[in-house]
Amino acid sequence: MIVAQYFVEFIFYSFLGWVWESIYCTVQEKKWADRGFLFGPVCPIYGSCVVGASMLFSLIPALSDPSFPVWGIFILCVIGSAVAEFGTSWVLEKRFNARWWDYSHLPLNIQGRICLPVSLCFGLAGVAVVKWLIPFMSGLHQTIPEIIYVILGLVLAAIFGADFALTEASLSSLLKDVERMHTEFCEKSQAGYEKVHEEVVSLETKVNESKQAMETKVNESKQVMAERVSEAKENLSKLHASRLSFNERRILGSIDRFTPSKKKTEDQNNIRMMLTKELKNVAREFKEKRKDA
Repeated sequence: MIVAQYFVEFIFYSFLGWVWESIYCTVQEKKWADRGFLFGPVCPIYGSCVVGASMLFSLIPALSDPSFPVWGIFILCVIGSAVAEFGTSWVLEKRFNARWWDYSHLPLNIQGRICLPVSLCFGLAGVAVVKWLIPFMSGLHQTIPEIIYVILGLVLAAIFGADFALTEASLSSLLKDVERMHTEFCEKSQAGYEKVHEEVVSLETKVNESKQAMETKVNESKQVMAERVSEAKENLSKLHASRLSFNERRILGSIDRFTPSKKKTEDQNNIRMMLTKELKNVAREFKEKRKDA
């Protein structure tokens, strides 16, 4: 019973977190932003934090005592939210080489994963949750039969599990598509480089030409190569963006940025991040065109 109750609470708080994130990001970006790691309207990090706080405050009576200072609750919530954010960001980046949020542009941040201003805001929200939301939910539990929690918990667990599996599969497919795009781009770029290199070598063998004329032709050949690389980047991005599923486009849109992989060289990482940025832009353009159609 208690497990089902906590799981239902987890989903409920995750939904509230998704509502808050989506509204906040929509206001910031001035267009609808579907936030969250999963396909469904939930942000599990919020549900985990609130349920964790609920369990902590129920297991330690001193924390639930009315005399326990509000500033103490505030500090605990600040620390808890910072640990949860940092840990979640680290795990997701290690697994997918991507970040769903980045605080590098904000002051007092640590690796862009957490920052003091945001943690303080979560601390204030945590006080409201602990003082009002959790007690309200505890009172609500007294009016709901146990069997309702069991049934609801099983249904929500099945939906949540399917959602998690779908998101994991879509993310893995998206990352494979990025790698294929990277490979195709490198192959096309290499082929273009070899062709231009052959032209340059051919020019250098023509010793009867003036140095200035040869330099002009070499520069023209390099310009042609740059144009071919740019064209390959654009064409590949459009091709791969058109192949993405709806869920893959949604996930791509929710990712703040991709991060370097230790398995690749600096040049390879730079090319990969350039391509993923272009892919994200093209996918966004496709989405906007469909809305206008």
